[in-house]
Amino acid sequence: MSRGFESHALRQPLTAHPTIERNCVSDDLRHHSRRSLKTPGVARHGRLKKSSATATAFKALASAMAVVFVAGVSVVGIASLSLASEVGPGVTLENEKTLGAIPQIGAIDGGANVLLVGSDSREGQGGGYGEESGDLNDVTMLLHIAQDHSSASVISFPRDMFVPIPECPDPDGGTFDAMSSQKINTTLGYGGLACTVLTVEQLTGLSIPFAAEVQFNGVIAMSDAVGGVPVCVAERIEDDHTDTYLDPGMHTLSGLAALQFLRTRHGVGDGSDLTRISNQQVFLSSLVRTIKSADTLTNPVKLYSLAKAALSNMKLSNSLQNMDTMVSIAMALKDIDLNSVVFVQYPTGSTEGGVVPREDAADALNAALLADQPISLTGDTGGSVADPNAPAATETPAATEEPTATEKPTATTDPSKPPATTAPTTKTEVDAEGQTAGQYTCSSGRTLDDQ
Repeated sequence: MSRGFESHALRQPLTAHPTIERNCVSDDLRHHSRRSLKTPGVARHGRLKKSSATATAFKALASAMAVVFVAGVSVVGIASLSLASEVGPGVTLENEKTLGAIPQIGAIDGGANVLLVGSDSREGQGGGYGEESGDLNDVTMLLHIAQDHSSASVISFPRDMFVPIPECPDPDGGTFDAMSSQKINTTLGYGGLACTVLTVEQLTGLSIPFAAEVQFNGVIAMSDAVGGVPVCVAERIEDDHTDTYLDPGMHTLSGLAALQFLRTRHGVGDGSDLTRISNQQVFLSSLVRTIKSADTLTNPVKLYSLAKAALSNMKLSNSLQNMDTMVSIAMALKDIDLNSVVFVQYPTGSTEGGVVPREDAADALNAALLADQPISLTGDTGGSVADPNAPAATETPAATEEPTATEKPTATTDPSKPPATTAPTTKTEVDAEGQTAGQYTCSSGRTLDDQ
């Protein structure tokens, strides 16, 4: 069964959209949240005995041995059992796949496309996050890992970008008709996570078999799991909407402070969602450096902590319900050079009420992703500034001649470990804004006087 899902307000053509100013979501689009779309006549497009001293000693010894076993031998398998009760129902994707046998604590075979959606829904999140505003995907990011694990790209899709929305399955049964042009952040409220995935697949041409939806509490749990993320602030950030107030300098953010930093829009750049994306990339690039410097991706206990935070606080596609799969995708990032992890703002130009893709630049980006080519950005960072205290770049040593038979090369790496993956020297240039994980940047804040 197929039925249209456009309400009277959403049937307007692209030029009919008014300019919308809001903190996290449009006041107009709030009326089209999942809750309001459930009203009749409106279709929705898209939850003991005392023991002896000897017995006590044996119990303590057994507990200690169990800890060692979990940490050093089979943490993923054991963690899967302990977390089974925490995993919620999965979301079925059009192109999802389940992997075959995955080596314990081993990287996924080949590449991967994973869509991460940040929902602004307050449902089940407790208080402290402001007014209920519906269920919009105000953050939509695609992680593309190259087949040879030599590079990775993280593409941020602006929430106010007008895109075609394909026919989507209704989570309650049936389907919703396609629409020619609506903001990408409405897809979650219409047809759920699967609809957002289908929209990004149509936009990029990629097949996306893995997806996750995270709400506010999930961001807090993930930032806590890594022990906080250091971020640099160039000018003071003041935002009454998210209670974010940060002086210039370095700040290690976790918990609610990390969430509010990622949410702030009024306190950074020019107050737009585009400069908020740049601010988020400051955080994410530092997050990648933090994870790699702390050897998180080679430490089973740390991986378990991250996976637990994800399983407990995210809505996952069926393909990501398995702990082994989650860990194996993370392991694929282990040996990628920081300068080959690129954060990209999907290329857009202004239009009334939002932005639209810049076709030439967007086509070049999509083509590079489809061809599994590493990319380099010709645009600037999109709003952040270079960190003046960044560590000096390490120069690549000059090529030397092959050692002669009498010379013995000096061992510089552990022969028992695989060498770090090096990205191909040829990269596809894309006219887009963003940065690499190897770039140290600072958020450009603004005070209340400038708002």
